[in-house]
Amino acid sequence: MSCRHCGGTHFVPFLDLGHAPPSNSYLSGPAAIAAEKTYPLVIRTCTGCWLTQTEDFADREEFFSADYAYFSSFSTSWLEHARAYVEAMRARFGLGAHSLVCEVAANDGYLLRHVKAAGIPCYGIEPTASTARAARALGIDIVEAFFGAQLAGRLSGDGRQADLIAANNVLAHVPDINDFARGFALLLKPEGVATFEFPHLLEMVQGSQFDTAYHEHYSYLSLLAVEAVFRSAGLRVFDVETTPWHGGSLRLFACRDGASHAQSPAVAAMRTRESEAGMDQPGFYTGFQAEAGRVRDEFLAFLADARAAGWRVAAYGAAAKGNTLLNFAGVTAEDIAFVVDRNPAKQGRLLPGSHIPVVDEAYLIARKPDRVVILPWNIETEIRSQLSCIADWGGKFVTAVPKLTVHP
Repeated sequence: MSCRHCGGTHFVPFLDLGHAPPSNSYLSGPAAIAAEKTYPLVIRTCTGCWLTQTEDFADREEFFSADYAYFSSFSTSWLEHARAYVEAMRARFGLGAHSLVCEVAANDGYLLRHVKAAGIPCYGIEPTASTARAARALGIDIVEAFFGAQLAGRLSGDGRQADLIAANNVLAHVPDINDFARGFALLLKPEGVATFEFPHLLEMVQGSQFDTAYHEHYSYLSLLAVEAVFRSAGLRVFDVETTPWHGGSLRLFACRDGASHAQSPAVAAMRTRESEAGMDQPGFYTGFQAEAGRVRDEFLAFLADARAAGWRVAAYGAAAKGNTLLNFAGVTAEDIAFVVDRNPAKQGRLLPGSHIPVVDEAYLIARKPDRVVILPWNIETEIRSQLSCIADWGGKFVTAVPKLTVHP
């Protein structure tokens, strides 16, 4: 194994979750179950550049297929996050009808719908046919392809360089992170800005968020590691913000190395925070396996207690992070009867690995389970508000990360 950024061969272990299927590969029936593939889910940290990364066993097309089932627009709070982002970028960078905005990994148009509504010219880049189709239905121009330096060069040659490029929750999803970063340097205008949001590895470790690990996440990112990648691609980080998303994320602002954007004091402050946490030392990474085991064991103990008490247990949110937890714990439909999800693309299918059926909210209300495990714990507040009716029959919500919690 060689580091996907620096090519180094010296690693420390970070996390080994055994074998698991791709977390967003939902199943449609017995034939799909029989053909289901699993791959090792092993993550290590390079001691040369401190990039934490999966050991690769399959091509990206295996994970990001034409019928990819993750659609961003089914979370109302994430839609609001996207709207607020667009308003903030308009104000900060003076975006208007004269500007051009691009989103890499545009998904179903959850963000660009707000750009379009503001009268700002825009287009998206999205490789998965299912979500690209949904974005086009909103009237958004989509380039249906994987992003990298070659595509960026072609788009630049076609006069499509951008004033702002948004890249939310995609930097971790690319196998060739160097080529991906070079693409931004090519596609930005000379004074253009690219923003990147991704779960912060520091928060992942400190919050015991091992379920953020899955095959589609090739990298687990810190400012320390990303700055090294960006420097080699001709990019410079000039500002950083924190957001609560996915258990704690970073939003980095980057530009071409020669652009005039002044560096914010927040960059140095985040460098210091990561250094003081030990992210440039092996010990930060090597203790995480035990935390994953603790969360798993607490969850299995809860399920055992539920069986002993005769409780009916369901789950909410057919999320990738939930599939990581369920598969690492060896949970099946005998433990959790069904999982609810608002996304019709997931309803009527089975979760990968655990083969728990995915249903709609009406099914949950009809069955009245005693406990509902919120798998996407990062939107716990939204889900508890959305399904407050479970209190009518004495039901309670449960989350497993960072520790097993039964919510009143």
